Amino acid sequence: MISTAQKIVDRRVAGSNLWLRLAGTGSFPETPSRPFGYTILDNEDAVGLAMFEELCRYANEKVGDITIVLLGGRGGQAMYRHIAELAKGDQIDPLLARLNVITQDALAPLPMKSSLSFVRDFERLLGNDFFAKVKNFMPMNTESDDLESELTNYLEHINSLGGIDIFFLGLGPEAEAASHLCYIKPGCGARFNDFAGVIPISSSILEHHISKFKIGGSGVSESEEAECRKATSILTLGPAAILGAKRIVQSIVDASTAPAKRASFDRLIDTVLSTDAEELQRQVDENPGLLVRLHPDVRSYVLPDLLETNNA
Repeated sequence: MISTAQKIVDRRVAGSNLWLRLAGTGSFPETPSRPFGYTILDNEDAVGLAMFEELCRYANEKVGDITIVLLGGRGGQAMYRHIAELAKGDQIDPLLARLNVITQDALAPLPMKSSLSFVRDFERLLGNDFFAKVKNFMPMNTESDDLESELTNYLEHINSLGGIDIFFLGLGPEAEAASHLCYIKPGCGARFNDFAGVIPISSSILEHHISKFKIGGSGVSESEEAECRKATSILTLGPAAILGAKRIVQSIVDASTAPAKRASFDRLIDTVLSTDAEELQRQVDENPGLLVRLHPDVRSYVLPDLLETNNA
């Protein structure tokens, strides 16, 4: 497993993507001999509860603070609703008081207070009580003129916390049944020891982002729309952050509304991973979702609709 408690020493450009890497992370992850395991649950609420129970189990296993990476989009919403309800009382206050909460990607540059920031979704779903009770919440700073320096500072903050304990992940579909994690896209040139990156963003993705927030009920002003359309990049955690986490908890709950995830999941579990280090790196660059198969401690929860086309 790649350690996160190391100093950032290098920047690397791959095409139009900038990657930051750490000292002492030259080794490749081992190719696992086991098949990829996952748990099928009946509904989204059951997945959300299972994700929360993974957090509770981990908290019982560890003494001290716990650093978690929030999952955006649909995957974490059921868990967040459950946590938000519990946070209104005092039942989970001891757990919340131990949590360092960070984010895995962000649009930039963008004012931190913008209604179109990813953080607004987390605030809406997790509620004010949650954020008032956690030990620390630090989203990526998206309003700096020097995004690279801000991202470097962010990674140093993660290092100062002792690294990532639980990385909550989903699975994003891509062309040719590939997939992405965080904003690590196919062909972006990320390597196993890249901890974070600054990735260019297209106008079409920005328009989709704005439309999604409006449909979700966010009150977006004309000035906020205009600011969002000026965003040039997405800040993202990279492969080393994922592989360096102590545990990954993955959820895939929206195959009915995002049916391309079915083919992506099929390819994820069916790909024969190479035992050659450079070929394995090529496979993961072509299909970054494979990173979850290289981690030794993954708990993946899915719904039956993800598997429907397997028998079609």
